[in-house]
Parts: sequence; C-alpha cells; structure tokens
Amino acid sequence: MGSFETLRSVARFRKFELDPVERRLARAASIEDLRRIARRRLPRGVFDYIDGAAEDERTLSRNSSAFADIEFNPRVLRDVSEIDTRTQFLGQELPLPVLLAPTGFGRISNPEGELAVARAAGRADLPFSLSTFSTRSIEEVAAVASAPLYFQVYVWRDKGLLREVLQRAKGAGYHAIMITVDTAVLGRRERDVRSGFTLPPKLGLDTLLQGALHPSWTWEFLRSDPIQFSNVVGKSVGDGTNAVDLADYMNSQLDSSLSWRDIEWFHSEWAGPIMLKGIQSVEDARLAADAGVHAVALSNHGGRQLDGAPAPIDLVAPVADAVGERVEIICDGGIRRGSDVVRALARGATVGMFGRPYLYGLAAGGERGVDHVLDFFAASIRRTLALIGCTKISELDASFLR
Repeated sequence: MGSFETLRSVARFRKFELDPVERRLARAASIEDLRRIARRRLPRGVFDYIDGAAEDERTLSRNSSAFADIEFNPRVLRDVSEIDTRTQFLGQELPLPVLLAPTGFGRISNPEGELAVARAAGRADLPFSLSTFSTRSIEEVAAVASAPLYFQVYVWRDKGLLREVLQRAKGAGYHAIMITVDTAVLGRRERDVRSGFTLPPKLGLDTLLQGALHPSWTWEFLRSDPIQFSNVVGKSVGDGTNAVDLADYMNSQLDSSLSWRDIEWFHSEWAGPIMLKGIQSVEDARLAADAGVHAVALSNHGGRQLDGAPAPIDLVAPVADAVGERVEIICDGGIRRGSDVVRALARGATVGMFGRPYLYGLAAGGERGVDHVLDFFAASIRRTLALIGCTKISELDASFLR
C-alpha cells in the first residue's frame, strides 16, 4: 500500500492533446524541430524548394554557421528585471527588431499561404514583406493585415506591369517597397533540378508516390483553389495557370539590365521608403546610400543565388561602419534564434529578417505554426538580452560581443 501511495503521489499523467496541430507544435522546441516536422509533412520536391539553395549549398550552411563564430561577452549583476525589445525602423516603432522576409509561393506550404503569415504578423505587430510571386494578392493580404506591410519587387522587363503593381501596393496601403537586386539571372538550385520541381507543383504519375506518402498535404492541395501567381493573374508574363520551370520563367521575365540608374525611376514612382534586398558588399552599400534608399538588406537570397557569397552577418559590421549613419541595415540570412538577431544588432544592424523559419512553421502548423515561430523569437530575444546583461535594444553594441 505504501508503494502504491508513493507512486500515486509522484505520477503525473499529461492530458492527451486531441488537436494534432497543437501536438506537433508542442514538440517543437526550436526552428530545427519545425524544419523536421515540415520535412515529414511536405512532398520532397516542395520541401526541397523551400529548404534548398544553390549548387553545393555552402553559402546556405555558412549563413547560419557564421553566427556560431560570434561569442557573447555577458555582463552580470545588471538588473534585467525589465527588458525593452522595442526599436525604430523606417520611422515606425516595432515591438521586436524583426521583419518577416518576402517568400514566394506561400500556398505550397499551406493552403492559406500568405494570408496566414500576414495575420500572424499582425498579432505580433511585425512587418511582413509580400513577394511579387505571392500566391495571395496585394489586395487580399492588405485586407487581413493589421501591421505594416512592405511589397517586395522583382523588376519585370515590362515596366508598365511594374508600374501597375507599385500603384496597387500604394493604393492598398503598403508602407515601403523592397527591391530585390541579386537576381540578374536565377541561381542553379540543384535540388529542384533533381526533383523536376515546377510551380505550381504538378501531381502526376511521377509524383504519385510522394502524394501517397504525404496524404494530408495532397488532400489539402487537391481541395484548394489552383495555385497562381496572384499579383499577375491574366497578365502577359504568365500567372502560373500552366506549371513552369522557375529558372526559365524568371530568366525570361525579369530585367537582367537592371542597374543603379533604375533606382532613380523607383524614386519617381514610389513616394515612400525604398529598400534594396541583396546587397553583398560594402561598395554596393555605399552606392545604395548614395542612391538615396532608406535601408539595405544584407542578403544572399538565403544561399539560393551565388554559392560562395558572403554570409550577411559577416557584412554587418563593415557596412555599419561605412554607411550606418545614412541607411538602416537589415541582416537577412541564417537567422534561426533570437540570439542570432541580438548578435546582428550588436554588430550594427537595425533589424534581423528571416523567411525559412516561418515557412517551416506554416508547413508544420499553418497559421498557428507561424504564431509559434514569432513567439519563439520574441522569447529568445528577451532571454538573450537578459543573459548578456542588456536591458534595451537601443543599448546593444559591440561591447556585448567578443
């Protein structure tokens, strides 16, 4: 009897969670955990499109590993009972120094796609950048958003179409544009080559096995409206009604003659803040500042363009030294924890930006999965600040790093 009473006093049976999404998210302690869940839930070609990068994927790996090379210099006995994570970016106050990066084709991860991301970003009061190649339109996303929206711009050869989408973004209340400048040609993404991946994904005999192995994704895909490039439906550039090879499509439609002269055209067409995404050298950061842009995103496209490009975190300090007083600096690439954001800010970045983490969350748990990711980053940033003895984002500097 005594043994039974002892057992009963220490045994605590966890209540079984009936909701499968909550069960999955409860097991995800990190972004890597969400990545593993996404890998199980998505067909191989879809997962590899999200997860993969160019050629040998060395830049993809270096983007994250470069953060591990930066040690903190923690200070103690500093009274960290109150932590202030607020910051200013493009004239607006943010509760965290975090932006949600533009990522194309959101509905291949989850039928709600960019709508789910925008709603989650709104609850966290964080800016979301909508991709030109989104699968929900400029107007659809604006209708559900409650936080600042940016519009990411791929520069079409068709300037009339480009002007039209800029006017639509302005009319829908987008705060800023983010011009992607590192896609003169598309990088060679060899996972996509091996899988024969197209956009939208095709379900045929060659993918029948993958569909059977991932029935929940396949069922949702088949029940949902066709995936299209929602911002260009019915336009001459093609809207994804017919599946396309992404490299062929982008190389044929995007303007490879894009140059610094074109930034003047954007100033004439867009009255709000302008950002350049894809700056990979101090020299180009200086030219961007000279061109009058408001922010630069130090980015190698998540390793998806040039394999061998520098890791963004390694560029932050020299770019901040060169132009930090003239432009705001976004560190985009390899961020997987709040501690990575803190490292970037201590080196001189204004904010950190990520895309894959919320796509993993979207694939793992839909809109709640994106909430999970943003909550994870909020807690991680606060915890890191407390552990290094810094109570305000505004006080972060290189003294907190070794």
